[in-house]
Amino acid sequence: MNIPSRQLEEAVKQFAQLPGVGSKTALRLVLHLLKQEPAMVRHFGAVFQTLKDDIHYCKRCNNISDTELCSICNNPKRIQHELCVVEDIRDIIAIENTQQYNGLYHVLGGLISPMEGVGPNELKIESLVTRLQNEPITEVIMALSATMEGDTTLFYIDKKIKGFSLKVTTLARGVAFGGELEYVDELTLGRSIVTRVPYESNNR
Repeated sequence: MNIPSRQLEEAVKQFAQLPGVGSKTALRLVLHLLKQEPAMVRHFGAVFQTLKDDIHYCKRCNNISDTELCSICNNPKRIQHELCVVEDIRDIIAIENTQQYNGLYHVLGGLISPMEGVGPNELKIESLVTRLQNEPITEVIMALSATMEGDTTLFYIDKKIKGFSLKVTTLARGVAFGGELEYVDELTLGRSIVTRVPYESNNR
């Protein structure tokens, strides 16, 4: 792309690094910002600087939060004995939007993927085990994407917690294999949570 300004070109490059943003879209976004009032553009930049500097991760569940404990963990009305294990915050948002689940969460921060160099030690699995030791959890809902990586992670965690007296469940059919939770429609996802089924493996 032939851009007549180095500063404009650098701005376009930065936007183009975002997921799903190509060079043409990046250029359109940058040109839009150039048309805005200077105060608006300064505020735009300040918001992201503040986000990076001040954002917290909940010390209990690893959800993104403004405080040490997220609003879900801080809510005494949530069901304290149900724990939904998810890949990242996008899955929490997707599940919360269904309004069909009122328990707690645990964010792994990814899935086991040997091809991408992501092993169990890179995920929040040990802190999950610690929670199960210290909290009155009776059911663990494995709400992981129906992919090879999701199945591998589920199998690994099930082995780690097989000594606990727990009910381990997974989302019911309706979430197709290969599907990621954030792209599943709310009705389907909600039904999959409500009609969740026991996880069957040779380890339990």
